[in-house]
Amino acid sequence: MSAYLILKYFHVIGATVLLGTGAGIAFFMLMAHRTGNAATIAATARIVVIADFVFTTTAVVLQPITGVLLAREVGYRLTEGWILLSMILYVVTGVFWLPVVWMQSQMKKYAQAAADAGQAPPAAYQRLFRWWFAFGFPAFSAVMAIFWLMIARPSFELI
Repeated sequence: MSAYLILKYFHVIGATVLLGTGAGIAFFMLMAHRTGNAATIAATARIVVIADFVFTTTAVVLQPITGVLLAREVGYRLTEGWILLSMILYVVTGVFWLPVVWMQSQMKKYAQAAADAGQAPPAAYQRLFRWWFAFGFPAFSAVMAIFWLMIARPSFELI
């Protein structure tokens, strides 16, 4: 098996994990939130935080490594427009994802405290949820755009 196929395999798996875990986490958090039940939200958020740490963080670290090695293996310049734009969008995704990880952790704490007290999630949780929801759109859109760039590899120059 060639280095190219191994790198491509791990790069595609990493991209799939990023997209799939991100979509799954968003879906489950939204569904838990819609229940309004603090215990449900806390339990879901606890699992989401673990999933983000185990799956998303691993893929986030490995994706640029496999991407650079794959580009080098194929002979692409990292300054080619579609690669450079992909890297920029990857940073944009991270700018929105890092706060989301913190927000999920805080939302879990607020929901757990409310569940322990037999109360509904507090206003602080509701505010964080709105921010979490809003941050998801640019992050998810950037990942979708990266997928398109990786598949289409359009020819253009940014620099």
